[in-house]
Amino acid sequence: MSQHLVLSFIGEDKPGIVERLSEVIARHQGNWLESRMAHLADKFAGILTVSVPLAEQDNMISALQSLQQVGLYVRVETAQASGSESSTLSLSVVGNDRPGIIKEVSQVLHSLLVNVNELTTSCEPAPMSSEMLFKAEMVLSVPASLPLSELEAALENISSDLMVELSVNQFG
Repeated sequence: MSQHLVLSFIGEDKPGIVERLSEVIARHQGNWLESRMAHLADKFAGILTVSVPLAEQDNMISALQSLQQVGLYVRVETAQASGSESSTLSLSVVGNDRPGIIKEVSQVLHSLLVNVNELTTSCEPAPMSSEMLFKAEMVLSVPASLPLSELEAALENISSDLMVELSVNQFG
């Protein structure tokens, strides 16, 4: 029997971080399932899911946490299965950059019991001007009982300068 674990980590960005993590996971018969990692400022951070035999779980967690000695900080959480009925879709938000956009979007999503599965954001210059554009790409789990028209209307009510696009077909 095995346990799924979610690991989050951060450390100084330098060669060998992924190799160190994968070595510890493999040494304890863990299976690397999925991950998202990125260079942010001068750090390398990520999150990943692994499965590990129950007999190796505690030893693997200890070995991962001992990576702190080399400047890699790892947090481990036990993953729980989700049983809710929902559909998955993508959401794109684009607008003039200003403080609070993610706060406003996340408040709407929370009020409708929509869960954010993935979130990627960026700021970049708008074509033809020096204004900065804020862009967010999300993958959402939407309750089956929520009409998509209600979700779209709630998001569009945030601000007239935000463009909102929902895509259902991409994630079926």
